[in-house]
Amino acid sequence: MDERRRMLRHFLAALAYRTQKALRDAPPEFASFRAAPKVRTPQELIRHMDSLMGYARTHFIGGTYRPPEFADFAQAIAHFHGVLEDLARHLETGSALREITPEILLQGPFSDAMTHAGQLAMLRRLAGSPVPPENFIFAAITAENLGPNQALPASPDADWPEKP
Repeated sequence: MDERRRMLRHFLAALAYRTQKALRDAPPEFASFRAAPKVRTPQELIRHMDSLMGYARTHFIGGTYRPPEFADFAQAIAHFHGVLEDLARHLETGSALREITPEILLQGPFSDAMTHAGQLAMLRRLAGSPVPPENFIFAAITAENLGPNQALPASPDADWPEKP
């Protein structure tokens, strides 16, 4: 695996970590929290993130991708992580990219999905259940862990103004 693909796999691991950080210990009603009309709910954001990663995967395998809809938020989250894992497998095994470069994957669907992980964290704050900050430099992020069971913060901030 070349350095660009290794970096993309690590980016996917950071996406998995930050997504789970935003979702960890969220109250059950968070899945359907709507901050304003026409603003995606967390469940809709996860489905969109699934769509982005599935779309990215089509640049390896061809075809099109439409994410399934799940009534259960936990199932939607698990499916998203499964798509991340499969996409990472294509990066690791050297599957050929079709009509796109690793850099375009990063600037397009990968970065778009990371933006949505940040939106999930922002929605947590708006929903009255803010996510504690941490220094991500020390986060236990590894390309081998793309699933929903992510490490706890290694360097959480002791003081934060939004703390409930």
